[in-house]
Amino acid sequence: MPLNRDQLAKRISAEIQDGDYVNLGIGIPTLVANHIPEDVHILLQTENGLLGMGAYPTEHEVDPDLINAGKETITESLGASYFSSEDSFAMIRGGHIDLTILGAFEVDEQGSIASWMVPGKLVKGMGGAMDLVAGTKRIIVAMTHTDKDGNPKLLSRCNLPLTAQHCITDVFTDYGYFKIKNGAFHLLEHAPDVSIQQIQQATQGKLIVADSVAEMNV
Repeated sequence: MPLNRDQLAKRISAEIQDGDYVNLGIGIPTLVANHIPEDVHILLQTENGLLGMGAYPTEHEVDPDLINAGKETITESLGASYFSSEDSFAMIRGGHIDLTILGAFEVDEQGSIASWMVPGKLVKGMGGAMDLVAGTKRIIVAMTHTDKDGNPKLLSRCNLPLTAQHCITDVFTDYGYFKIKNGAFHLLEHAPDVSIQQIQQATQGKLIVADSVAEMNV
């Protein structure tokens, strides 16, 4: 079986370094906040103007006025600060965010990402993704390996409208961890219960498998 959402978020949390300023996208990325190791001290930033976001609230901690950019209720960490969305985007565009973790509909072997629009569905806009992929020092994509119909999401070329081109190098899916370089997805780790053959069958873009592929530590 592929990883569940929490297992994937836990694995990605191991990529965060002590002292990082981190922005978490909507969906699987938001779960990463629940798995930050106790000895790793970071600051989570949201586009709507909070630096110092905490984990999801318990039932007794819910404050309807305290939300992230995806309009989900959140908690604040000690020392959190609030500011305008304008200042938040200045922080992003100024290159002050160390790591962004984004969801995506598609990623291709050239490192392009489609994350904001499905044709025929109502969307309110691209949100902050375009700024985040342009202004962040490192970008990680977190997503399921296939869509709900079982179609591959790691492609030779994205079919959906692009968020940005040639900017993604690290993709974590419920099947494995991939590094994009030289026009291909390089498989570095596989989920414990997913075989290399399953990954090959579920990947439409060019896939390179090393002689030895590590098992994801979840």
